Amino acid sequence: MHPNHAARPPHGMGHQPVPRGGSGHHKACARRERIRLVLACSAAGILLTGCFAAGRTTTGDRVGRPLAQNQAPSTPANSKPAQAPPGFPDTRTPAPTDANNALARLLEPIRTQSGTQVSVAVLEPRTGRRTVYGSQTHITASLAKVDILAALLLRAQRERRSLTPWETSTAASMIQSSDNDSASALWQRIGGGPGLADANKVLGLTSTQAGPGTHWGLTRTTAADQLTLLTAVFADHSPLSEASRHLIQTFMGRIDADQDWGVSAEGSRWQLKNGWLQRSHSQRWTINSMGRVAAHGSTFYVVVLSHGSPSMSHGISTVERAARTAVHALRRTAPPVSPIIH
Repeated sequence: MHPNHAARPPHGMGHQPVPRGGSGHHKACARRERIRLVLACSAAGILLTGCFAAGRTTTGDRVGRPLAQNQAPSTPANSKPAQAPPGFPDTRTPAPTDANNALARLLEPIRTQSGTQVSVAVLEPRTGRRTVYGSQTHITASLAKVDILAALLLRAQRERRSLTPWETSTAASMIQSSDNDSASALWQRIGGGPGLADANKVLGLTSTQAGPGTHWGLTRTTAADQLTLLTAVFADHSPLSEASRHLIQTFMGRIDADQDWGVSAEGSRWQLKNGWLQRSHSQRWTINSMGRVAAHGSTFYVVVLSHGSPSMSHGISTVERAARTAVHALRRTAPPVSPIIH
């Protein structure tokens, strides 16, 4: 398979998300069963391989389908943090808070027990409360596709036009099906790394470095920057127009039920994007998840970035535990105890 060609998983999981009712044991069993399916697909060669030739990696996401209505680079040493765009909460360098300290205490055991490096950012837009853990950069893998689409829409806004039918269908395939060929085509359309960098200045991202050449999946970012991106996608005050935001939200809500993992672990309804990547030189996994979730009678924007997991299942369970922990730290409630699958 060509290193930039995506392979699509089978269409067998249905078109609606699995309801979150039932006991905690039932939900945990269902989630483990979905993780086993993904790993079985990987063993069958369905997970795409070698997505980034120069980076010598494998990466993939699951296929997206219509979902019921949802609610809800290292930074250069001499760079200066930019001001948040008008109307945005500043999600980059939060002052120390009780929530930050609580989150750090709760997440540190996850890091020490699992050996996985985790960064987390969560915002409750209704109250403006937020918390961030970890300032290190991570490879985005397929999370970059949301940024690519935002850059495409900003370009169309500047040109005072709507997306063409080809751009719309390609963007839908990129987000809903996580198709890498579609992402590569739109990466070229926005002008590659320089085009993404220009868009990120408008969006307020200050610590994201575009991947080299054609390797959009090797873009590096921080949890705080991805929280800024989510705010641009979901908040009313945004450089993205209402129509642009609605398009991204719609695509992020139309994912297949077998992508019910990651930040959705803490929500009853969600719109999200996941990404995973295995580096061939270390055989360790990058597992990322971000999105908007409805939980505890409120709405949260949640980002979890991770790298260093020994397996995909280990990374998924680590990300889910981190997502639950972050929301509960922000709410000042005790998170549920959940094991990390090895």
